[in-house]
Amino acid sequence: MIPRWTIFSSDTKLCNAVLDIIVQSAAEAIAHRGRFDIVLAGGTTPRKIYQELKKAQTDWARWHVWYGDERCLPPEDAERNSKMAYDTLLRYVAIPTRQIHPIPAELGAVNAANNYNRQLAMLGDFDLVLLGLGEDGHTASLFPGDTWDNGEAAIAVSGAPKPPSDRVSLTASRLGRAKKVVFIVTGAGKKLAVGGWKRGVPLPAAAITSKGTLDVFLDQPAAA
Repeated sequence: MIPRWTIFSSDTKLCNAVLDIIVQSAAEAIAHRGRFDIVLAGGTTPRKIYQELKKAQTDWARWHVWYGDERCLPPEDAERNSKMAYDTLLRYVAIPTRQIHPIPAELGAVNAANNYNRQLAMLGDFDLVLLGLGEDGHTASLFPGDTWDNGEAAIAVSGAPKPPSDRVSLTASRLGRAKKVVFIVTGAGKKLAVGGWKRGVPLPAAAITSKGTLDVFLDQPAAA
C-alpha cells in the first residue's frame, strides 16, 4: 500500500486534521456497528492531540481503547503509554473502565503479550490506528533489524535499543487490520527516517499496511 503523505504548515493544522479523522471515524463506526475501536500511539508526539481530543463531541460510552505498544514498567510510571493517555485524555472522558484495554506490561513482556493476544482474539478489525515514527524508523515497539511473528497479534520485545529494553508491541499485521491507519510525524529528527521510508528502505513503519486508508501526516521539519 502506498501511503498518502500530507505536509502541514503548522502543528495546529496537523493536530486539527488528526482530531477530525478521530471524531469522524468514531461517528462512522458507532453508526455502523455501535462501537469504536481505536489504537492509541504512545510517546510524546500525540500528547497535544489527546489533550485537545477530550473536548470532542462524541459518544464516549461507545469507545474501546487499545494500545499499539507498551513499556514493561509499573502501571503508574510516567513512561508508560497508558499513563500518558490517562493523564491527557482518559481521565477526563466518560469511557467505561472495562472498555479501556491497557497492555499489562507490568507482568513482564511474555506474559503481557500472551494476555493481550487473548484479548485481541475476540476482536475484529480496528476502526482507527494511530502510530508515531521514531528517528530510526521504528513504530510502536517494532525496531529496525528486528523480526517478528506476524501470525501473532502481540509480541514480547526484548533488547529494545531505547530503554526500557523489555516491551510489548502489536505486530505489523495486527496494526494493519484497520479501516484507517494514521502516522503522526513531527520534528526535524524524523526527516531521515521519512526520507528512507520514501526511498523504499525496509523500515518497520513501512511494513504497516491498512485494509482501508493509510495516511502519514507530517509537519514541515519532518518533511524537509
